[in-house]
Amino acid sequence: MAFPKVGNIAPAFTLLDQDGNKVSLKDFRDKSNVVLYFYPKAMTPGCTVQACGIRDSKAALKKAKTVVLGVSPDPVARLGRFIDKQDLNFTLLSDEDHKITDKYGCWGLKKFMGVLRTSFIIGKDGRLKHVMDKVKTKSHHEDVLALIKELGL
Repeated sequence: MAFPKVGNIAPAFTLLDQDGNKVSLKDFRDKSNVVLYFYPKAMTPGCTVQACGIRDSKAALKKAKTVVLGVSPDPVARLGRFIDKQDLNFTLLSDEDHKITDKYGCWGLKKFMGVLRTSFIIGKDGRLKHVMDKVKTKSHHEDVLALIKELGL
């Protein structure tokens, strides 16, 4: 499946967060930019490094009027434990049936079928501004901030 096209309205979704609350992409429209990042599994080494980088960039992301939403096929309870264990300060969303992950073109074959680590930068207008399909877990947060600045968001 292909990624959504840059310039188009980002595909709508509503998923449960780590506390079991519904979160929709439309909740952020006209309020903030969104970094929507798909990751394979909470509490694994690469995903933890990536999440902690985002956690530590909270002030810079807030200054850039950007919220981060992490999406994985983990159940809600596991996401809550991940947030507690790593003291994460952003929203994680559960996509157990990988319906939204598939909608964004991030479900595919690696060594097995699973989440292809990908990030999407969505503007306040709801349009997809950039697709990051070569994500490096260690520098993801820096790369995101650089792109937001480069895109003038």
